[in-house]
Amino acid sequence: MVTDWFTGDGDDFRLLGTRCSACASVFFPREDSHCRNPACGGDELAEVPLSRRGRVWSYTDSRYRPPSPYVSDPELPWEPYVLIAVELESERIVVLGQAVPGITVADLTVGMEVEVVPGALSEDTETTWTTWHWRPTEVTA
Repeated sequence: MVTDWFTGDGDDFRLLGTRCSACASVFFPREDSHCRNPACGGDELAEVPLSRRGRVWSYTDSRYRPPSPYVSDPELPWEPYVLIAVELESERIVVLGQAVPGITVADLTVGMEVEVVPGALSEDTETTWTTWHWRPTEVTA
């Protein structure tokens, strides 16, 4: 799990960003030292929960095992997955993430509403590394 990038469970699950107090720009991944807006010199940033929903901005699938530093077990067969770029409902920023397992590019359209849900990036016998996934709102499982 990446510390302070998300919080909560189930319907309370949210990505965490930061907002500049000077210009109100919102950042994800979070920024904790200075405003990334080149027109702003602000350095007061507050943690904010981001919108749970957004619209598909773009998407693609990953059909090959990426090179290092991506972590994967070369002994296991490669499992393709879908990446979705989502424009968040309120913040209007685009956040990239994987689709929930079972969603393919054939299930998606640009403009479709999706929501953020907790997911597993990887797991072994001792640890589950958590992350976020995007799920079309018409999919309930």
